[in-house]
Amino acid sequence: MKGSLLTIVARIKAKSGMEERMQQDLLSLLTPTRTEPGCITFDLLLDTNDSSVFLLYENWQNQAALDAHFQQPYVKQVLKAYEVTLT
Repeated sequence: MKGSLLTIVARIKAKSGMEERMQQDLLSLLTPTRTEPGCITFDLLLDTNDSSVFLLYENWQNQAALDAHFQQPYVKQVLKAYEVTLT
């Protein structure tokens, strides 16, 4: 439905040896993302059984807010660092 709340759960697995760097990069997204228009929640969770697995739990007011999030320079920088492309 257009204009509906979006909930995103992203599971991210760091390559061996990259866990600390990825955690810091993901943590750096929290404060600026939480101030974006349309962001309801943006939380980072660490798998207690596997320190290489992170979960991003996000709620957005609508698709337009999420699309705008992916255009933010700090988001693009992290995506580029890990060679992530969005489809």
